[in-house]
Amino acid sequence: MKIIAIAKQIDGFAENKDVARTIRIEDILPYLEKGESVTLDFKGVSGATQSFIHALISEAIRIYGDEVYDKLVFKNCSPEIQEIVNIVADYMEES
Repeated sequence: MKIIAIAKQIDGFAENKDVARTIRIEDILPYLEKGESVTLDFKGVSGATQSFIHALISEAIRIYGDEVYDKLVFKNCSPEIQEIVNIVADYMEES
């Protein structure tokens, strides 16, 4: 299992889509391709934009569909970040 500490890659607030893209390409997708679980740990993250979360997880949802939720774990999310994750997940499931 891969644990990704989001706070180590950002400066308190997750808004940089390029950082999210790098995490997705270098950390999330390679582990999912190997069938391994990935934990996205938001400890120390004060908030996030919808575009950051979209850049972070949308491709994994597109590739793996609902099965991705068995391998992609969100940890230490504030209620606001969890709501954004849900919005992005719902949007991707509808498209």
